[in-house]
Amino acid sequence: MSENNAASATGHAADPGAADAYRQFLSDLLGVIAYGELSAFERMSSDARFSPSLRDRAALGRLAVREYENFERVAAHLESMGLNAEDAMAPFQQSVDAFHDRTRPGDWYESLMKFYVTDAISDDFYAALGSLLDPDSSALIASLQETGSEAAGEVLFVRLQESLKDDPRLASRLALWGRRLVGEALTQAQRVVIERAMPAELDGFLSRQELDAQIRDLFSQLTRNHSRRMSLLGLTA
Repeated sequence: MSENNAASATGHAADPGAADAYRQFLSDLLGVIAYGELSAFERMSSDARFSPSLRDRAALGRLAVREYENFERVAAHLESMGLNAEDAMAPFQQSVDAFHDRTRPGDWYESLMKFYVTDAISDDFYAALGSLLDPDSSALIASLQETGSEAAGEVLFVRLQESLKDDPRLASRLALWGRRLVGEALTQAQRVVIERAMPAELDGFLSRQELDAQIRDLFSQLTRNHSRRMSLLGLTA
């Protein structure tokens, strides 16, 4: 995805049809991101109750607060565009909720793995799509990707490592759970984002052929990234 794509995103004003298509594309993309952040906040807040220690409970609580702060930032960006955040999220509520129903964790350790796998895939996916956007929207998505030792992925990784060290019997169960999660997450990304947030044609934006090729490359990269993260935990993807 090239810089020309992001540049073209800002040049739709001369073509009302293309401008409308881009605005809908952005509304849908930010809508599903916003609802994903809100859902993550709800899940982390709820699952924190089952933490084996107060330290773990506090850690998940901090992560939940960050998810809600991200939700508020995306919602505010939508509102700044003159779009209603609730309306933008609504088309994705049923599908995202169904995904979480299908991947309901059996215990706290499976809950940690679910956060670790699905949040990382979502981050990778939206970071890649960010290069298609206007500078302000692209910067917003980039800013949601935390780095450093306090980033959500790093916190979850360290806690999962500790859990696997304390109880090696968890490895086979969490590896199997991780394989199920990645399959569900990639299917969900195709169903919710590509079918809804990426129309068949965005005139002057990307051709159907370019989009299809980039989607194939992107999903291959998402799979490789997941395998690498599982390997770092000593698990088979």
